[in-house]
Amino acid sequence: MSLLDVRNLRYSYDGGEPVLRDVSFRVESGMNVGLVGESGSGKTTILRLLLGLARPDGGSIHFDGEPVRSGERSFMRSYRRSVQTVFQDPYSSLDPRQSVGNIIAEPLRSLGIPGPRREAVGQALDAVDLPRDVTSRYPHEFSGGQRQRIAIARAIVAHPRIVLADEPVSALDLSTRVRIIELLKSLSRSVTIVLVSHDLGVVAALCQKSVVLDRGRIVEAGETAQVLRHPEHSYTKKLLASVPRLPA
Repeated sequence: MSLLDVRNLRYSYDGGEPVLRDVSFRVESGMNVGLVGESGSGKTTILRLLLGLARPDGGSIHFDGEPVRSGERSFMRSYRRSVQTVFQDPYSSLDPRQSVGNIIAEPLRSLGIPGPRREAVGQALDAVDLPRDVTSRYPHEFSGGQRQRIAIARAIVAHPRIVLADEPVSALDLSTRVRIIELLKSLSRSVTIVLVSHDLGVVAALCQKSVVLDRGRIVEAGETAQVLRHPEHSYTKKLLASVPRLPA
């Protein structure tokens, strides 16, 4: 059984032109998936639907065999414990008024997860290679890469089964990008990652499977290595030729 099963997803904003057209793909436990495409391809819209922030016009999303019911509060509380997210910009995604400890503990509070929060936060900091004594400090005291580690710690503190990562390295310099990708790769031993990116090179470093989107449609999908070595669609070939990628 798939962890996430997206079936014939369709969506448009305010009744306009569809931004997603019959999008289908699966996420298996332990198999990271990259959603790849340029701006306007629909990948961030898919992320919003996966998070339950919007409802599809057609099709469905199943988690662990059960349909995602975004309007049902009890279901969404359980679902959001299993599905967490890391956003693109580490400078805007962290509340500057909150200490690092409070930021990381936020999912534990909002989801009502019992247990010693200080220890859970400490374990999350250990996992992202930050010292435990940073909990009393504030986001402005950290570099972009450190802030993204804090954001990742927040995403994993509740031990989710999936982390949805929306362009998690695009706002970082190259050397920091490499370190964050290596961190995500290490964490993916215990959590499945769905990575949204415009860069097939980043996806190649982290994801076993890739889904390539162009103007709301899937134009190519399969094993990442196969997609990279033998792209079939002209759009995939264009991405490979034109987008800067991480070094091998």
